[in-house]
Amino acid sequence: METKSKAGATGAKEPLSRQAHAPYPPEFRAEAVRLVRTEGTSMRRVAHDLGVHEETLRLWVRQAEVDAGQREGLTTGEREELAQLRRENRILKEEREILKKAAAFFAKESAIR
Repeated sequence: METKSKAGATGAKEPLSRQAHAPYPPEFRAEAVRLVRTEGTSMRRVAHDLGVHEETLRLWVRQAEVDAGQREGLTTGEREELAQLRRENRILKEEREILKKAAAFFAKESAIR
């Protein structure tokens, strides 16, 4: 089976079926969830009408249930906080490694003198 690919801005090739999609606005997501909940229309139909994948819509509905306290899981705010903390942690680990290397370098330099 042949896979088509497209060169991105960095020159790296990526499969066409995996093209990144800009995030949908929160208002659009909220309206999609409202349609599923109140209109009595199937999730498949709403997804088709709005031009989103059914699984994407299902995840939005599930996250809305978590945010409303109707389902267990991390709320949107908690997910954002977790992502921020993970970014900060990654940066701190990188900075620590740089400082360890610098300390080792200067220790070696002072031992030579």
